[in-house]
Amino acid sequence: MEDLPTLHLLERALRGSNFDVALASSKDRLDAILMETSPSLLLVSQTLQGVDGLKLATEVLDRFPTLPVVLFADRDDPVIYKKAMRAGLRDVVAPPVQVDQIVNSIKESKKRAELMGDWVRREVRRTTASLEKRVSEMESLVRLGKNIHGSLALDDVLSNVVTSAVQLTGANEGLLMLVDELGQNLVLRAIWDGSSEKARIASESIKDELALEVIMGGKPVNYSADSPGGRKANADTFALIYAPIFTRGQVAGVLGVINKQNKRPFTPHNELFIAVLADYAAISIRNAQLFEATEKERAKLDAALTNVQDGVILIDQESRIMLINPVARRAFGLGMKNLIGVPISEAITDHSFNEQIESIRGNPLKHHELSFEDGRVFNLQYTPINGVGAVIAIEDITHLKMLDRLKSDFIHTISHDLRSPLTAIMGYVELLDRVGPLNDQQKTFVNHVQNSVNNITGLVNDLLDLGRIEAGYDQHQDLVTLQTIVHHTVDNLQQQAIEKSITITCNLTEPLPNVRGNPIRLRQVVDNLLVNAIKYTTEGGQVTVDMKSEEDHLIIKISDTGVGIPLPDQAHIFEKFYRASNAPRGVQGTGLGLAIVKSIVESHGGRIWLESAVGQGTTFFILLPAEKPE
Repeated sequence: MEDLPTLHLLERALRGSNFDVALASSKDRLDAILMETSPSLLLVSQTLQGVDGLKLATEVLDRFPTLPVVLFADRDDPVIYKKAMRAGLRDVVAPPVQVDQIVNSIKESKKRAELMGDWVRREVRRTTASLEKRVSEMESLVRLGKNIHGSLALDDVLSNVVTSAVQLTGANEGLLMLVDELGQNLVLRAIWDGSSEKARIASESIKDELALEVIMGGKPVNYSADSPGGRKANADTFALIYAPIFTRGQVAGVLGVINKQNKRPFTPHNELFIAVLADYAAISIRNAQLFEATEKERAKLDAALTNVQDGVILIDQESRIMLINPVARRAFGLGMKNLIGVPISEAITDHSFNEQIESIRGNPLKHHELSFEDGRVFNLQYTPINGVGAVIAIEDITHLKMLDRLKSDFIHTISHDLRSPLTAIMGYVELLDRVGPLNDQQKTFVNHVQNSVNNITGLVNDLLDLGRIEAGYDQHQDLVTLQTIVHHTVDNLQQQAIEKSITITCNLTEPLPNVRGNPIRLRQVVDNLLVNAIKYTTEGGQVTVDMKSEEDHLIIKISDTGVGIPLPDQAHIFEKFYRASNAPRGVQGTGLGLAIVKSIVESHGGRIWLESAVGQGTTFFILLPAEKPE
């Protein structure tokens, strides 16, 4: 204020009215006072060192909106008064100077400022309390969400949901009802009635018309007894909220809160919270259902793996054990120690087993035998599973090997013992015409005897061959050029083919790799398959031999246009003494040829299979490992 006498007069008057007064003769001094103190009122002159006082007051109000400001004008002018009021100033005083008037104006402005401050503080406290309540509600929802996602125990979660619903809404009671499995009745699953800190778990049928309305309509109900034309609930119920619980697109239950003693309706805000909690309950129910279903399936799997007669080991892509059943544990003497996550080579230290597993992984043959020193023999089957790892099935075939050995010994013994009398019979039959002439009928009988002996001799030879192959006597192996064997066999069988007007065609893709094996046995494979093809192909038919290499294997395909093999017979065609049900009459066979072929192929590390249709012919496929060039 630039009018010094007036300034000093006002200062004395205000101090006399018990006001603390600070004087600012410049804008900089005013800024310093405002930063150092918290004045209750600011009296500013119309000009201060050439600065417009009204502008200066507006700047102060921008920084301190609640500070009451009074303008001391140099004249009583309505225009100045209007500008001051529009700028937000509390009052305007002007000469002639009346100290009592100015003091009273300042006192009134200060009083109104204090009232405004009290109102602002009350509003701040009210807003803060509301925000704190909202924060508390949000924290409760967050805690409940963590409990739901962190627990799969349905009862615990439902109890927490009902308890939180009561706490967040201030209700007298809370309950949660679910539709039963048949979808016909409501079952009360959790209820809070003030008798304990948490909602208790229940399982009792309940009848509630409003709850059924929510389930049928899929919309929440906010009922209040004092609402005009509202629904009717129980006589002692003043207000309630029922919200639907949706799972998989259907209403699975109802979450509700009830006010009885508390005569207070629920707000839309309460309804929103109940809807959120109902969604939490839906998540909990769905998670619990999935977990229960998973546990049931796991229990079934555990029961199956525990009671199955074969050993089962599941490994991941890094060959760590994920699952191992009791049979596999007993097979390798592993006891009951925890093996989950342990590399299989560390858990099972048997050197032969680990070698077999490594060889199976790179071998198209998935069945391998594992022998133990105590005489046990197991069949291993290794099955890769994309994205998981592999399953190793272990079957105890010790008794089967013993039976097979007994059978082979029996057949070998019988076959060997039959050769001597058969040779004697054939010798004496051939000597019959030397002791005297035979009539035509006698010659016919002798011819039948010779054919029968030849058939039996062929059968005995096949049995002996099969026994030698299965016993592994033909261990000697050389590099074999299979295309040479095929050409030689075809040349030898051309006469038989010509007699039936059958054309034999060879399609050999050159160059072909060699295979390592027994040349006599491999020739026996080709010979048996070509003889069968000619034997079961009608006159004028065709037999085709194809050979090609693919990756590290040699593939031989022998096709004919013969009678074909019925589908039910194809699964047994490689069994000993088995012949197809549609084999033509008069075509001789022992049922051992294909069994011998299969044994030879498998003893060379290969496999054989067929494709056939009745009346359209048969194709046999042979896969043999090719010898890698050095």
